[in-house]
Order: sequence, then C-alpha cells, then structure tokens
Amino acid sequence: MPSLPRKIALVTGAAHGLGLAAATRFLEDGWQVAMLDVLGDTLRAAVKALDRKEATLALEADVADPAAVEDAVQQAQRRFGRIDALVNNAGIAVFKPMLDVTLDGWQRVLAVNLTGPFLMAQAVAPIMRDHGGGAIVNITSISGLRASTLRVAYGTSKAGLAHLTKQQAAELAQYNIRVNAVAPGPVDTAMAKAVHTPEIRADYHDHIPLNRYGLESELANAISFLCSEQASYITGQVLAVDGGFDAVGVGLPTLRRERRNQ
Repeated sequence: MPSLPRKIALVTGAAHGLGLAAATRFLEDGWQVAMLDVLGDTLRAAVKALDRKEATLALEADVADPAAVEDAVQQAQRRFGRIDALVNNAGIAVFKPMLDVTLDGWQRVLAVNLTGPFLMAQAVAPIMRDHGGGAIVNITSISGLRASTLRVAYGTSKAGLAHLTKQQAAELAQYNIRVNAVAPGPVDTAMAKAVHTPEIRADYHDHIPLNRYGLESELANAISFLCSEQASYITGQVLAVDGGFDAVGVGLPTLRRERRNQ
C-alpha cells in the first residue's frame, strides 16, 4: 500500500516557549513543521538546535503584517506542498494599569494577538481547503475567560480570539477545516519564572485545584490532540488547560486549610 503523505504544521511564535514545545511535539508525532516567528535569530537558533533540517523550515515574519504573512505561507507551501495544521501561538502583552496603557500599546497587542490569527487563517485556509481540510488551533488564554488586573489589552485580545475561533469554526467547517482554541492557565515558562515572584506563584497555587503551574509539554499535548484525527468531531471549542483554575471561584485556600486541620 502507498504510504500516506507526511502531515505539515505551521506554528507561529515558534522560536521559544509554547510555540517551540508545540513544534517539537509535531516532530515527535512524525509531522514536518514550518516555524514562524518575528525573532529571526532566536528562531534560526531553535531550528538548528532541533537538528531536523529535512523536516523544519524557519520563517521570519510579523503575523500582524499582511504582506509578510502571505509571503511566509507561500514559502511553506512551496517547501512542503500543503499545510494540514495551523497553530496561532504568536502573542504579546502589555502588563500595565488600564489608565497607563497607550493607544499604540493597545493597538499593537490587538494587531498581534487578534489580527494576526485572522490573517494567518485567511492565508492558510485556502491551502487546507484545496487539500481536503485541516485543523487550526488558536492559543487564547485564561485571561480571555477571566478578567484580571494589568491585562486590559491582553485579556481583551484573547477574549476576542476565543470568539474568532467560533466564527472561523462556523465558516470553515464546509471545507472540513476544524478550528479550536487552547486557553492556557499559568504555565511554567521562562517568562513566568522571570516575572512571577514567590508571592505571585503562591497566589496562583492557592487558586488552582491541581495546585501547580502547567508545563509547556502539557499544552503541546492538547494542541497535538486537537490537530489529530482523534479530534475529528471537535470544532468551535475553547479548551482551558489550566489545572482547573477557570472552574473554581473563591474559597479554595480556606477549604484546604480546613482539610489540613481535620
């Protein structure tokens, strides 16, 4: 029997963190991966470290730039011939009080976090359509489901992305393109380790039922599942991978103390 064609994933924000973890998981699953990031040098170093030259492609581009997006997607198509999965992971944040957020800062966050996934899907979906379908996973955030301080631009952009996911799912289903989102909770990334003080980490632990931060590999597992045939009847969903953080309200720390004292 003829072998099935190797599947192709395009991952944005792939130079480090969750994007790199997702790209690595796709490679482990036997996929080829186009890795896109605006940080060209960091991206090329990551691709070199993976040491999978035949299965990877580095694409330096800003997802908020329509011309750059179109050129990058065309490069991926020329190299691999098709795109079966798109992971819209590229994102930025401005962590400031609402009254201190500038219009430029607001617009840049929305351009990358919301317009970027729109542009990427617009460019990739026709390729998926012409090859029988595919899967898109948008990386939202628990901040798009629950409001918090210092996240007026970031949280709003991620809430918009959650709804964009549903819009894309509704309109692209006719082409056998499934669209879902993963909403990470607190994850043990390099950024979190750098900016989350012990007090902040303790606060998160207090309010997460599983009482820990997630791992990038655990997020990559969810992305891999949603792009696989195992998720063939799942579309338009936002999956919170957050240790239960979004499922609970107040009172968890008190309940834990009472349990310890029994």
